[in-house]
Amino acid sequence: QASAFLLAQGLHGLASPRLQMALAAGVAVGAAALSGIALGTSCNAQLSRLEPIQLPRDDEEVEEIHARARGSGQVPKRQPAVMEEPEFPIGWQGFSMEEARAHTDERQSLAMKKTPLDVLAELQRGNARFWTGRATRPELSAFERRGLISKQFPSVAVLGCSDSRVPIEIVFDQGLGDIFVIRVAGNCLDTSTMASLQYAVHHLKVKVAVVMGHEACGAVKAAQLPSEKLEQEPSELEQALKGIKAGLNIQALQHIQDTRAHDREAVTTNVKRQVERLARDKGIMSKVRQQELMVIGAFYEISSGIVDFFHEFSGPAPAPTQKGAAPSGDEPAFRRKPSRGVKSRYEPSQ
Repeated sequence: QASAFLLAQGLHGLASPRLQMALAAGVAVGAAALSGIALGTSCNAQLSRLEPIQLPRDDEEVEEIHARARGSGQVPKRQPAVMEEPEFPIGWQGFSMEEARAHTDERQSLAMKKTPLDVLAELQRGNARFWTGRATRPELSAFERRGLISKQFPSVAVLGCSDSRVPIEIVFDQGLGDIFVIRVAGNCLDTSTMASLQYAVHHLKVKVAVVMGHEACGAVKAAQLPSEKLEQEPSELEQALKGIKAGLNIQALQHIQDTRAHDREAVTTNVKRQVERLARDKGIMSKVRQQELMVIGAFYEISSGIVDFFHEFSGPAPAPTQKGAAPSGDEPAFRRKPSRGVKSRYEPSQ
């Protein structure tokens, strides 16, 4: 810039004002260009210092950066990157909403053909996969999820506990849309939970209704405290715990000394009371008599992951009493079958 200034001063007395202005403009442009070149050279020098410390992406880039840092003229040629094919999720794939709906309709048709025993067997197999460490976690593809926008058709309804250690779908290794889940502390029936189960039975046409308790249930344990203790809780919680307490045989439980046995007996007793309340619902028992529905209790053991099924109500209507009379209003209109126990043997072929 100083040289340009001196040149301009030297020409000041030798040229006309117009020529002087043109020369001054040319000198200014040249100076700006020289400044830009100097700035670019400085930036390149700074970048050459930074390149070796940047995180490389592959071995070829490491070699290229080191060559530049050494000032070597032989920079290795990098191979063009090969784009890998994207991995699509395993599952049904489609291209339109109509295809998604058609596929969902097909799945629903297959689900409706299953019997309550088929559905219970699937639950047992899923639980066996879970506790033996072979869970598949059957997540749906994006198109299958789109198909569920318009409808749901679960085969099972489960009334379970709100306990964070008892995630229903995971315990049975089921996916989206497979289970209609109602969770409340102590897995107890009240207006909302009963209404939810009635909706599942009459509108969603589930084949199995399960009431599932679990090991170390805090609600059942708290319900066994003296009434004076329960009255110190907030009113809603007090009512809920007293409702559980009413269904327990506290005197019989006091004779059980083993802690785990006491816990299991209390929880299973509570489950049986809720199942029996379901058995008094005329609409639900109508489905049971028509062999469209099974009502059953379950106990989930957190320590092992195993679910034990018991207290099953299923089958046709009971045989008529003497003289062809129907069962009285006080007589339960259901047939209870013995516990099927747990499916402890994992069968991969199924």
